[in-house]
Amino acid sequence: MFGFNNISLDSKSRFSFPAKYRDAFINSNENQIVITKDPQYPALKVYFGSEWDQISKKLSSLQGLDPIVRNLQWTILGNASVCDFKPSGRMQVLISSDLKKYAHIENANRICLIGMGNKFEIWNQENWEQRQTGGSLATEILDIVLPESIKDMSF
Repeated sequence: MFGFNNISLDSKSRFSFPAKYRDAFINSNENQIVITKDPQYPALKVYFGSEWDQISKKLSSLQGLDPIVRNLQWTILGNASVCDFKPSGRMQVLISSDLKKYAHIENANRICLIGMGNKFEIWNQENWEQRQTGGSLATEILDIVLPESIKDMSF
């Protein structure tokens, strides 16, 4: 599941996955989606339930005494929102108000949904365009040196 999608948020802060992903969702036999904060950018990560199980187990098992690891655990695990999902239906997902605020989409009618293979990212349209042209965002975190224990993890 790859590609850029400019999609609408409805009045209840829900979005629908584009129909081009329907077959992949149905074939995956997933019934949960997890949305959480991106630890590096003011954006959100969206995972299938099975992918989230793997990531959350790895993150949970890491030594929480390392301040960088602990911060990643707080950001990713502590802000996860589990949503039931019906790929045979309208494929609608609700974004919580705190996650909308983090991604700067609290007043947005349109958002960017980026297919990244085993996950999706949700971006504010202006932030996405700025990153695509090489601009930096005031709230991005690029200068963290990751501990060895998480360098091989894919978020």
